[in-house]
Amino acid sequence: MLLTPFELRAAGERSMSLPPGTLTWTGPFDPDADADWRVFQSGEMKETEYWRRRCEEFADLTGEPAEMPAFMAHLYRGSVEELTRPEARALIAEAKAAGIPVGLLTNDLRSFHDQEWVDTMTVLAEFDFMVEGRTDGVMKPDPRAYELMVERMGVAPEECVFIDDQPINLEGARTIGMQTVYLNPVDPGPGFAQARALLGLDAGSP
Repeated sequence: MLLTPFELRAAGERSMSLPPGTLTWTGPFDPDADADWRVFQSGEMKETEYWRRRCEEFADLTGEPAEMPAFMAHLYRGSVEELTRPEARALIAEAKAAGIPVGLLTNDLRSFHDQEWVDTMTVLAEFDFMVEGRTDGVMKPDPRAYELMVERMGVAPEECVFIDDQPINLEGARTIGMQTVYLNPVDPGPGFAQARALLGLDAGSP
């Protein structure tokens, strides 16, 4: 739903008054240039550690405290329309119009962002159900996170189409029988098309 921090680096640099190109972490957009990302993708580093390191770099560069919400506030300064993928908003609307419940399973909403920012994200009201890792005490890819999601939605795991941009989180969903879709942030179109097809929605919809 949200753009990744990698897509917002330039905006973050402007907000932090840093020269363009200062933030060198590139994640999936240039894995060869991001050693920590490659380690994370290999399974030898947790995602939380990857972002902890980025937050410490932010503190070193700016002199601000190494606090994740402060770091993310510089990246996610735009409006809800600027920070969310229009394809995601369209898919949510199509699903709801077809009577399909929509849930959000997230690890980092309140770990990355403060409540003031969360309150500006009106898109969250478009979800029928939510499991939030920090609040609910269980995080992807722990199977219990997905089990809690289907429990709240009142559906069987095999009826769910789980979309995520991290392969390890897809593996967690598969362990309980969910259908999964990899949303590649570098080219998200095919992922949205696959999700639409699995949900039985019109493949020709925008």
